[in-house]
Amino acid sequence: MSLLAFCEWLAATEGSIALHESLYMYPLVESAHVLALCLFVGLAIVLDLRLLNKLLRGVPVSQVADRLLPWTVSGFIVMVITGLLLFYAIPVRTYQSVWFRAKVIFLILAGLNVFIFHSGIYKRVTGWDMDERTPWPARRAAIASLILWAAIIVCGRFIAYNWFDCDIQPQPAFVNWFAGCVVPPIQ
Repeated sequence: MSLLAFCEWLAATEGSIALHESLYMYPLVESAHVLALCLFVGLAIVLDLRLLNKLLRGVPVSQVADRLLPWTVSGFIVMVITGLLLFYAIPVRTYQSVWFRAKVIFLILAGLNVFIFHSGIYKRVTGWDMDERTPWPARRAAIASLILWAAIIVCGRFIAYNWFDCDIQPQPAFVNWFAGCVVPPIQ
C-alpha cells in the first residue's frame, strides 16, 4: 500500500471525517497545536539565545536547560499529538502539500540538530557552562535551531493555503513530483 493510498483510506475513516467536519473540535485541536508550538519554540529560543550569549549570560547553560527542558518537552509532546490529529483530519491534502513535505524535512533536520547537540557538545557542558563564549558547536546548534524552527513555522502556516494543491493543474512538473500529485495524462 502506498502512502497516498494509506492517506486516502485514513481520510475515509469515521474519526477523520468527524474531526474534519467538527464545528469545534478541529479549531480546538489547531489552537492547542499553536499554543504548544508557542511554548516549545519560545523556550527553545530562550535556550538558543543563551547558547549564543545573548540572554541570561550570568546563568549557567546547564541551569537554563534544566529549568526549561521539562516545559519544552511537555510543549513538544502536545505539539506532536495535536499535529498528528491535524494530519488525521485532512490526510490526503496534507500529505500532498509541498509545504507539509518541506515542514517534515525541516522537522527531521531539527531533530537531528537536537540529537547531535545533546549527544555531543552538551555532554561536556560542565567544562564550558559559564564561559564568556560558548563553544562553536553549541552556537552552531543554536543558530540551526533558530533557522529550522522559523522554517517549520512558516511551512506549517502555509499548509493552510492551496497555492500548490494537486487538484489545481497545470502546475510545474517539480511541484507535482514533490507533492506526489497523480496527474492524469493529457489526451
